[in-house]
Amino acid sequence: MNNATSILVLIFLAITFIMSSHEKLFHWKDTMAWLIPVFEKTFLKNMVPLATGILLFLELIAGILCVLGCLELYINGGREFGFYGAVFSCVSLLLMLFGQRLVKDYEGAKTIAIYYVPAVLGVYLLG
Repeated sequence: MNNATSILVLIFLAITFIMSSHEKLFHWKDTMAWLIPVFEKTFLKNMVPLATGILLFLELIAGILCVLGCLELYINGGREFGFYGAVFSCVSLLLMLFGQRLVKDYEGAKTIAIYYVPAVLGVYLLG
């Protein structure tokens, strides 16, 4: 039962972060056109591409580790890749939450909080 729950959580996180990193990577100009004005009144105004690049890297690592975690859990019951996938997911979401709160997008911050619950559940189940 616990393996099935862990695999479902990892699939959720993998879909979330692979799709998010795909959007940023393959639609970089659109992403920058949207984010730069959002952060123009914050201390990050000159660092939006760098900050987004760092987030993209973390999201991609999270998604890949979650996929590997599903495979590892299914094949041999191992939890290491999945655990780190969930941890990277949490870190990515915390960075996004920080950004949402920084620009006072409280509705967006609520959405991030919803995603954070399964990420923390993954850390708990796989830790």
